[in-house]
Amino acid sequence: MTVEQNVLQQHSQKHQQTLLNQLREVTGTTDVQLLQQALQASNGDLAEAVAFLTEKNAKVPQQDEATYYQTAQITNDRYISVGSQADTNVIDLTGDDKDDLQRAIALSLEESNRAFRETGITDEEQAISRVLEASIAENKASLKRTHTEVWSDSPNPYDRKRQDNCPVGLKNVGNTCWFSAVIQSLFNLLEFQRLVLHYSPPARMQDLPRNQKEHRNLPFMQELRRLFSLLVGSKRKYVDPSRAVEILKDAFKSSESQQQDVSEFTHKLLDWLEDAFQIKAEEDREGEKPKNPMVELFYGRFLAVGVLEGKKFENTEMFGQYPLQVNGFKDLHECLEAAMIEGEIESLHSAENSAKSGQEHWFTELPPVLTFELSRFEFNQALGRPEKIHNKLEFPSMLYMDRYMDRNRDITRIKREEIRRLKEHLTVLQQRLERYLSYGSGPKRFPLADVLQYAMEFASSKPVCTSPVEDIDTTAPPGGMTAQLPPPASAGDQPDASVSPEGSSSGLQAQQQQRVSIHKPFTQSRVPPDLPMHPAPRNITDEELRVLEGCLHRWRSEVENDTRDLQASISRIHRTIELMYSDKSMMQVPYRLHAVLVHEGQANAGHYWAYIYDPHHRQWMKYNDISVTKSSWEELVRDSFGGYRNASAYCLMYIDDKKPFLIEEEFDKETGQMLSGLDKLPPDLKEYVEGDNKLFEREMEEWDALQARKLQQEKLALAAAAAAASVAAQPMSTEPCPPDNTAPQHDPEYMEQQSPTGDSKHLQEDTQRAISKAAAEHDEKSPEALLNTAMKVEYTRLLRFAQEDTPPERDYRLQHVIVYFIHNQAPKKILERTLLMQFADRNLGFDERCKSIMKVARAKLELIKPDEVNMEEYEMWHQDYRNFRETTVFLLIGLELFLKKSYVEALMYLIYAYQFNKELLVKGPYRGHDEDLIAHYRRECLLKLNEHAAALFETGEETEVNAGLSIMNELVVACIPLLLVDEMEEKDMVAVEDMRNRWCSYLGQEMEPNLQEKLTDFLPKLLDCSTEIKSLHDPPKLPAYSTLELCERYGRVMTSLTLSRTPADGR
Repeated sequence: MTVEQNVLQQHSQKHQQTLLNQLREVTGTTDVQLLQQALQASNGDLAEAVAFLTEKNAKVPQQDEATYYQTAQITNDRYISVGSQADTNVIDLTGDDKDDLQRAIALSLEESNRAFRETGITDEEQAISRVLEASIAENKASLKRTHTEVWSDSPNPYDRKRQDNCPVGLKNVGNTCWFSAVIQSLFNLLEFQRLVLHYSPPARMQDLPRNQKEHRNLPFMQELRRLFSLLVGSKRKYVDPSRAVEILKDAFKSSESQQQDVSEFTHKLLDWLEDAFQIKAEEDREGEKPKNPMVELFYGRFLAVGVLEGKKFENTEMFGQYPLQVNGFKDLHECLEAAMIEGEIESLHSAENSAKSGQEHWFTELPPVLTFELSRFEFNQALGRPEKIHNKLEFPSMLYMDRYMDRNRDITRIKREEIRRLKEHLTVLQQRLERYLSYGSGPKRFPLADVLQYAMEFASSKPVCTSPVEDIDTTAPPGGMTAQLPPPASAGDQPDASVSPEGSSSGLQAQQQQRVSIHKPFTQSRVPPDLPMHPAPRNITDEELRVLEGCLHRWRSEVENDTRDLQASISRIHRTIELMYSDKSMMQVPYRLHAVLVHEGQANAGHYWAYIYDPHHRQWMKYNDISVTKSSWEELVRDSFGGYRNASAYCLMYIDDKKPFLIEEEFDKETGQMLSGLDKLPPDLKEYVEGDNKLFEREMEEWDALQARKLQQEKLALAAAAAAASVAAQPMSTEPCPPDNTAPQHDPEYMEQQSPTGDSKHLQEDTQRAISKAAAEHDEKSPEALLNTAMKVEYTRLLRFAQEDTPPERDYRLQHVIVYFIHNQAPKKILERTLLMQFADRNLGFDERCKSIMKVARAKLELIKPDEVNMEEYEMWHQDYRNFRETTVFLLIGLELFLKKSYVEALMYLIYAYQFNKELLVKGPYRGHDEDLIAHYRRECLLKLNEHAAALFETGEETEVNAGLSIMNELVVACIPLLLVDEMEEKDMVAVEDMRNRWCSYLGQEMEPNLQEKLTDFLPKLLDCSTEIKSLHDPPKLPAYSTLELCERYGRVMTSLTLSRTPADGR
């Protein structure tokens, strides 16, 4: 056999073993012959093999509870696993024996009772929960986004332009967030990045590939190199990975709408890369064993040491991604400790004989890149579907692996034994402490110190000499209160017949004055003043009280001291366990956290993203498809540890902290300068990226040309409209106007003066007031001097408004565009031209002074040269103000409707008010309104709609239920991504969780089948964790408001909010 045949045979055996391990872990089947039979029947296809075994298992008895749930995490690196024993209580029900049936029922009841005692949850509730989760997952899978719904590129290429040296994102081309998360994590390993970029295809690649593997792997390597080169040097904000993904689809045998698993993809990716580099290594070798850089980077070895049926064994195994179980553990070290020991070697005995059994794993060689798969998906064998584990699992940013190394085997065993002894002691102490903190023999228990305190309070209370019921007058309530039920009528209770009506009336009034409100125990917490605050002893002597108080004081002090001592001992033991491996000898193998791959959602449905550490900027970055943003350790902890928002870490990537070459930048060998951008690329890739950048630059040039044409067309249209208006108004003029040699000036729409009403009249009055004030100061000045003075007067007035610190209900920016411009520091030329436009109004007035000033103003406008005022900038500023007023109208109407409790109608106004306002605030803090205020009412509106829809659903009436679900689907669910898109807004995140929890609370409740069906159909839409904006309703059409009306209505609604609303930070 040749060396090449030997390598191929070893690789085939390894692949076969990998498939067996994957199949064993997915299905929970431990019978090797059955697994091999399934693989043969499916020709090596894993999905078909799972289906084969699922059908097979449906015909055989179920396994015991220990194997009822098996992990669905696919692993191909860890080859040793200990299978569970078959349940000895399984009863064959395929025959006709009725005794067997009775025994099965009895056994089932016994199991149900045992499970209930342990968890407090009945089997029925567990089954309902599992069925609902599975149904949600199935519906979720059917509601997946299609290719056209995922990302639609902005038509403006400048929105897709990379900013400075910001990392490049990856476009989601159809549920490929898993691809983006893994690729970005690997790309940011600079050593891996260099290996891929400088990979040179084998010489024989130009010929036809020899086998299917080469036919697949080598083209994929080509596309991966191109993708990495774009991530290095592209001018685009994000790039399209479609070519690489297309090659992967064939391997996954899946449609583009199917969500892929990060673990499965990572396994395949590393296998492909290993094969591709192996082909190159074999070609380059010269008689010596080839080295595969992928193996050296990602693969390590561990030693399996154990005893099997009394016989010792040692095996060395290779591993890549190391799988860890999450369920039942609180942190990563606990997971690793459990994974390294299978069974208790020294004390595990089987039922048949006393032979020892079990094994330990010890790492002999750790890879530079150490990857842990966190098994957060368990396979529900009964339903044939996976379920996600949402438990919290903590992990450190620096992980010391010394305790798991084979060279430290002896010292680790000593420390493990010491920890075991400490934990046993800790258990005893915790049990003792629990007896102090939960004292009593009944179902309700209390801290013993409190019990003694209560006894002391009882003994010290003022003694009473009567029974607690003897002093109550049954004929009249105590304290003159009116009883809820009248007492039975009796002769003694009848009023004196001789009392006059007047006397009766006055007595009744006096009685009413003495009445107080009835004490209602469920709606009123205040105790009536005439009732004793505590029960008290009937009789107690001073001597008895003195002795009893002395005993109780002493006992309480003793109990408190014992409790403190126990708590201190428990804390010391915890601290000792935590510091067990903190000595320097056990901190010599440091691994630093490089990347965390996060999954949010349920099994078979959700979204992936990655947190990756940038060591050069000492900054965590969040890679979420096309979005790459700065993050923090706090945000990573919140999203990765689990137990919050259904988001948790799925994969952890650590790197050897003593091997800096993994993340070191590359330097030029001649100049010694650090390489960056295109300089990092080999010539062929540099040419490829430059070509793509030229295409993108051409796209921006075409966009600029298109916008220039549009702007020119708009100017021509505006000029034509102004000319037509000028011709129409010319016969009304009392004297001829000088000929115009320039294009007519076009006023902004909120300054147009078509008639002396509305905005026009209001603005004309302000202008005429300024002219009158200027004329009063300088009666004999020329029209030009009067214009200059009037403009100064008007500007001073508006500047004073801009400088005032006004409440929200009096926003001067709405009254005049100049105030808005001053607030936002508009250029002086823009302010001057805008004021000139105000004074150049043809309808300014009919007296000669105003007309002469108007003519001077219009003449000055005509004399302004194009290079003096940038008209594009001028139009931009006025467009921003139009957008501000439009946003104000959206906000105004939305708040008015909200205050009227018309939440359905208010929502879209508030949604668009927030979106448009956010666009304004990007340019400056005074461009728009208070973002927190709009966000608060947008959030509150969604919460109100959610509660209303839930109330309709709870009625159970078909029409009401449909109306509630319609509100949720069309309004609430469509708007939730808008709240999730800004993850730093904690209040929005909490509101979304509140809404989701409201509907998830129905999962365990009994309801009609049709309601159950509607709920399971609706929940996946509500739980969709993606932040992609679905189609919203078009913006509502806005009515036209004059400036005066807009200011008045805005002032009224803001005043109402000040009087009625809860604080914006109340949620």
